[in-house]
Amino acid sequence: MGKRRTDQVPRPTEAELAILNVVWQHAPCTVRTVQEILNARRPTGYTTVLKLMQIMTDKGLLARDESQRTHIYRPRLPAEETQQGLVRDLLDRAFAGAADQLVLQVLSAKKVSREELTKIREMLDEIERGE
Repeated sequence: MGKRRTDQVPRPTEAELAILNVVWQHAPCTVRTVQEILNARRPTGYTTVLKLMQIMTDKGLLARDESQRTHIYRPRLPAEETQQGLVRDLLDRAFAGAADQLVLQVLSAKKVSREELTKIREMLDEIERGE
């Protein structure tokens, strides 16, 4: 199977992204596991999480293993691929494709640590070298 282009990645809603973040960190996992983790942050009902995860499976965001009585879920795509699709969408919709404006807004939106700045500089150096 060929690599999927980031503009073809299904775009998760805010609630779906919260579920994806849990599944990316804890996969493979059940609906109950996801619900308990989300519920610790904010009251979240089991049936709500179940319905969302069923929708996410239909959208291609999650893969479901139905071979056992309790269904097991895994992310269909790695976090990085989904994040790239979201960033590309934001870049196109909010910044008319101007990557420099997006980066400037990101850097001014919150205080960036020295470690984060070092990592950003390293990434820029790699890009300039064509790596």
